Amino acid sequence: MKQKGTRAERELLHLFWENEWAAMRSAGSGSTSRPSPDLLASKNNETFAIECKSIKSKSQHFNKKEIDELKLFSELFGATAIIGMRFDGLGWHFLDVDNLMPNKNGNYTISLKLAEKSGMKFQELIGKYKQEKL
Repeated sequence: MKQKGTRAERELLHLFWENEWAAMRSAGSGSTSRPSPDLLASKNNETFAIECKSIKSKSQHFNKKEIDELKLFSELFGATAIIGMRFDGLGWHFLDVDNLMPNKNGNYTISLKLAEKSGMKFQELIGKYKQEKL
């Protein structure tokens, strides 16, 4: 399972570099008591702190603490907090953490349906195009 996540993070890292963005992985993110995103990516005055998930199911649960730590890191670093979801066979979808709505328990669930409705594909995230949402 961890290898799958590492592969996805590396895949995303290369996507950024191939599109002339500087990017780096935070090896061991989640294994320290300090907030640390999986990936940092930046170009010009735009910086993203990205928590990556690669899943075969249609949804992923995030606890409040995980999202709060990503927000804290991003605020201190001057980055936009992003969740990058790689759905098997469907590619990457990206959601701005500030647009997520907590469920009744205060936690978060990102479904494929939500990612397709409210998220962005990679080219949109990096500003290559803007997709109109219906």
